[in-house]
Amino acid sequence: MFPLPDQRTRAQQSRSAIERLYISMRHLITRGSYKPLGVSGEAMIKALMELRPEIYGSISDPERVELDGLFYIFQRLPKGIEECRYIKFISREGFENSQFTPIIPSKRRRRAYRIDQEQIFIEMTRGRSDIYDILTHLTFMFVEAEKIRRNSEDNKGRKLRDWYQLEEIVRLEAEGEPIHLEVAYTYLSTLLGRTYQETVAACRRFASDPEVNSIFRITYWLGRLSTEESLEGKDREIFFSSALREQIGHHYYGEVWAGHLKSRMEQLQLLDRPIHIISANLHSVMNTFFAAKALKSKRKDSFPELMEELSRDDRQAWRDQVKAYALKNGMYHVADRSGTNIAVQLFDTAAISMDALPDALHLDTAYIGEEKPLLLVMDYAFGEQAYETMDELLRPYPGPDGPRNLRVESIAIMGKAGILEGGKGDIMVPTAHIFEGTADNYPFDNQLQAEDFRGHGLDVLEGPMITVLGTSLQNKEILSFFRHSSWQAIGLEMEGAHYQKAIQAASRIRNSIKRDVALYYAYYASDNPLITGHTLASGSLGLDGVKSTYLITHTILRKALRAR
Repeated sequence: MFPLPDQRTRAQQSRSAIERLYISMRHLITRGSYKPLGVSGEAMIKALMELRPEIYGSISDPERVELDGLFYIFQRLPKGIEECRYIKFISREGFENSQFTPIIPSKRRRRAYRIDQEQIFIEMTRGRSDIYDILTHLTFMFVEAEKIRRNSEDNKGRKLRDWYQLEEIVRLEAEGEPIHLEVAYTYLSTLLGRTYQETVAACRRFASDPEVNSIFRITYWLGRLSTEESLEGKDREIFFSSALREQIGHHYYGEVWAGHLKSRMEQLQLLDRPIHIISANLHSVMNTFFAAKALKSKRKDSFPELMEELSRDDRQAWRDQVKAYALKNGMYHVADRSGTNIAVQLFDTAAISMDALPDALHLDTAYIGEEKPLLLVMDYAFGEQAYETMDELLRPYPGPDGPRNLRVESIAIMGKAGILEGGKGDIMVPTAHIFEGTADNYPFDNQLQAEDFRGHGLDVLEGPMITVLGTSLQNKEILSFFRHSSWQAIGLEMEGAHYQKAIQAASRIRNSIKRDVALYYAYYASDNPLITGHTLASGSLGLDGVKSTYLITHTILRKALRAR
């Protein structure tokens, strides 16, 4: 069924709003600074309000503060940013060697440094997508701050009694003094424009993450800085350092990352091996290979049950035990030193005892014994960073006799993505990546098929996937268009087209890897943004993705290592 004309128009309006946001952000980065409530900032706010992203819920409501959206962004922004009038984006400029304590959000691996009460510096080393992502979050934060300011004032602009009570609550909280929570919730609900029940639920959710300040403190500081700007002219401002502006788009961090990795592989005499690259998390391959053997004295469960138990929050000691066992049995860990925040695991099959591996894999031991393939598992990239890192990884390695091409046999991409028909934990098998907002489409021959995953109690979709410019910049109209139009897209993610851009350039233009390199792509669903309450802001994937994660991992390993 195709969308009605008015729905298509709404999708086109949303697409235009996204384009304006990105044009504005690129211009502001080049310019070097802007004020969130100045002319440029207001243009971004207007575009975001027109788009009304699903992940930001009630952003367009003039009174109700969007609580799920705030919790989502504060898990990805440095703790205390709501208190800072000045925010500066920097590259890696030496602060890692200073006495400033790095602040790392619970859901984003980026460092920040609180310089003083009013200023925070945020390291941006993962490319444009990361900068766009955080700028979008900040724009949303400023919108909600304005709501809090308005809710704290009467019709003559005077502060309500609830505001002064919140100020006292924040003071008591900072001094460790007891607070009458039910009374505090009541005052806060007025300032948030939400019901008492909604406020209580939000307070408990914010309190569940120690890397996020309490919602009392966040509400107070957002409202206070907004008020000071409105009444006293103390403008908030965002800056971009000159070093950051010079490095954006030049593969600076990706080149350092790939160079260090290849140097380590050469030291280990692994550079000339057949290589199977896997972009995934840093636990699924390691656990698939070694968890049963490492934990044999603790669990006798089946493999799926063991993986679910191992994924629980209170099993860190078990995970450490598996990693220690892996490091003694053929796995090498290559920590990131470049700033990409992409660590790597190298699995030397020549050093792994085949008897230690699960029988369910049915690996071709003759192939492994003769060819001694190397598994290179790289942690998740972020958006455009996927092109930068994969492009540099697939480049020839300089040697004394000239450049040496890596013997790349296969490339597997496993990740989580939004699904457009189904639920959390379901599996998507892409046949092409469509790059949102461009004419770039990347069809490819995926060696994984939907049939590889059927019969395991999970829904499996196969078809094109959209590589979006940002997870925060989507709404139902755009996604419905991609799903129900002739595109027939099954899901959305942020890296697929970027990986394909690098792979096709290496295999078909530069000839640095073989043209028929095997490709394995599969994703498990982290959310369904078309269903209210099922967006990323509604909560984490939890254990819902464990089964699909290890099913995809098993399938990739069996195909790459030629299971019998």
